Amino acid sequence: MELADRCRPYVELLPGGFLSHGTAAQLHGMPVPRVIQTDSTIHMARTRLLAAPRRKGITGHRLVVTDSELSTVSGLPATSLSRTLLDLAAVVSVQDLVVAGDWMISEHRRNFGRRRVALLPLPVLRSYLESKTGVPGLQRIRAAVELMRVGVDSPPETRIRLLLSREGLPEFIPDVPVMDETRNPALWVDLGCTKYRTCIEYDGEHHLKPGQQSRDNHRDLLTHELGWHQVKLNKHDVAQGPLWVVAKVRRALVKGGYVP
Repeated sequence: MELADRCRPYVELLPGGFLSHGTAAQLHGMPVPRVIQTDSTIHMARTRLLAAPRRKGITGHRLVVTDSELSTVSGLPATSLSRTLLDLAAVVSVQDLVVAGDWMISEHRRNFGRRRVALLPLPVLRSYLESKTGVPGLQRIRAAVELMRVGVDSPPETRIRLLLSREGLPEFIPDVPVMDETRNPALWVDLGCTKYRTCIEYDGEHHLKPGQQSRDNHRDLLTHELGWHQVKLNKHDVAQGPLWVVAKVRRALVKGGYVP
């Protein structure tokens, strides 16, 4: 059964209630850690003027929220994207918050494909958090915001970027244009370090399709012709562990002139 269908009867039985925390996050489509994905309870909240929801299968909360912190998702009342992220900050790691935040703020305007518009622009998120005081997890989410970057296309890209930063490698920026001889963008890479002309492409499952493989081969050749050192990663690389990923990227950086 779909999550929205599971939630609907509880919403009808609990006047004044709204979905929150991990439940709201999943309804919004937010990437969340496995501990939230496997939580079998439904998280619902009411304002401080009402009792917390209490029924079997419900994890109840009482929250102080404004009208702007509430939204409707799949026809159900739920906390807004910004409020949901703030509530998650009390129970998930900084990295998980960055993953979710990168997904929210992602936008790009390339000369190919569809324009991507941020679900929640980074300046709006910053302003929202600056207005908050005394909320559990506030310090953690503010730390996470400083690590968020606009332009990420997938959670693995965020995790790889954070891993490389923790290991002290040069910073990789999402959605970096690679310029041709006319100084115009020839292509965009998932993660790029312009100083050392090194880029990372994370290949998800859709890269196994023949049409996509053909496009990838053309991109790989063009990247090489433009003098960039490309690292291709996939879920199998990630499964090998951090040392494996860091070593692959470090080798490419060294080719670009980086001295560890």
